[in-house]
Parts: sequence; C-alpha cells; structure tokens
Amino acid sequence: MGHRAGDGRRHAVTPRVIAYPAAFIRLETRLLSPPLVPEITLHLAEESLPIWQRTEEELGEIGLAPPFWAFAWAGGQALARYILDHPETVRGKRVLDFASGSGLVGIAARKAGAAHVACADIDPFAHAAIALNAALNAADAVTVLTTDVIGTRGGWEVVLAGDIAYERDLATRVFAWLETLHAEGVQVWIGDPGRSYLPRDRLEKVAEYAVPVSRELEDAEIKATSVWRPRPERAGGAATSPRSGHAP
Repeated sequence: MGHRAGDGRRHAVTPRVIAYPAAFIRLETRLLSPPLVPEITLHLAEESLPIWQRTEEELGEIGLAPPFWAFAWAGGQALARYILDHPETVRGKRVLDFASGSGLVGIAARKAGAAHVACADIDPFAHAAIALNAALNAADAVTVLTTDVIGTRGGWEVVLAGDIAYERDLATRVFAWLETLHAEGVQVWIGDPGRSYLPRDRLEKVAEYAVPVSRELEDAEIKATSVWRPRPERAGGAATSPRSGHAP
C-alpha cells in the first residue's frame, strides 16, 4: 500500500506551508494505492477526518476548498478502472480529466495510452497534488489546467468526469456543457456512485463496480459505482435536450 510521506505528527499550517501546497501534501498524506486501481499510487489521506477537519478549521479561514484531492473518490476509481481495462477508450487521443482532484483518472488515461492528458481543477492544492501524483506514476504528457473550463472547447477528443453530480447547480451547469461537447463529437465518460443529481434518464450505463470506500466519507464501506456516457443522439440528429439534475 505504500509508505508514509510525512512523519504522522500534526504540522502547523503556517503561511509558508500554504504558499507551498506540495510541502503540505507530502506532510499530510501517505503513498497509497486506491483499492480498485492498485496499478496507481497517489498521495492520499490515510484517515479521512483529521485532514478534512484541519482544512476546514485552518485552511478554510483563508478561503481554501476542502481537500477533495486527498481522496480517491468512488466515481474516479470506477472510471480509472474502466479506462485501464478498456484502453481503446483513450488510446492515442487528447483527453480532459475534469474536476481532477488527485489526478487519478487522468493518470489512468495516460497509462492506458492517451496521447495527452489535461487535468482540470480550480483548487491550487489539487494542482500540486496532480503534479506530484503524475510524477510519482511516471505519467508524462499530463498537464494541469488551473482555470474553470466549463463551457470551453479545448480540442479534447475524450472528456472524463468523476463524482460531479453532488450539487444541483453545479451538476446542471456541467452536464449542459458535457452534452454540448458530446453533440460535437467528443466522447464523454462519467463515473458516479449514485449521487443525487446525476441525470440518469439522459445517460446509459456501461459498467458497474463495487468500490471500497471510507465509511467516514460515504457512510458505507462499499459503494456500487457506475460508469456512464450520454445516450446516443435521437433519430434525426437532434441531441437530447439538457434538463436540470434531479434526485433519485
């Protein structure tokens, strides 16, 4: 499973550490392999609550986001597993890993033969985590996009998105964008463990996995997690119209 990147003590969150997110990540994580994707090693939180509480209490005071980058979420694990098992999905293609977090899905795409991978996230700590994890896995041709890419067209041939349907307004915005890309010929693949705002009626399920997760984060030890893609266009070439996300 890996070795400790830090020494296990509680380190003070100083302005110096905040200025150097990579140092914070090395101190507060271990090198671990996600259960469903043992081929990849990441800087991950060994325990969920301590790092989450610390970022909420200390880093949150200066407006930093919760440490989503410190966990291998179920949707990302399922999507990474699918890509590694079906490398033809990304082989030789330009790929976007949207809301990348740790970079798990993007790293899997590069290992599966993607020509180039862009990992997009708006959290500066995720930027550092992606860079560290890509280097750790010898995943070259992986770049980090630091701006909000929703609504943009970056020349990608494949867009991968894990765990993006947990908040209504965000899900509505993201899925409208993904459907636009899909209508333009971009392949879109989504990993989701049953989040409330996944628009299932506009998607088709292509795979399902039982993903080991932290009970502290998910209130479960195993999450049934699926890989989805937009449904084929309707007869006559009209794409499915975007609608708001809905609870199951």
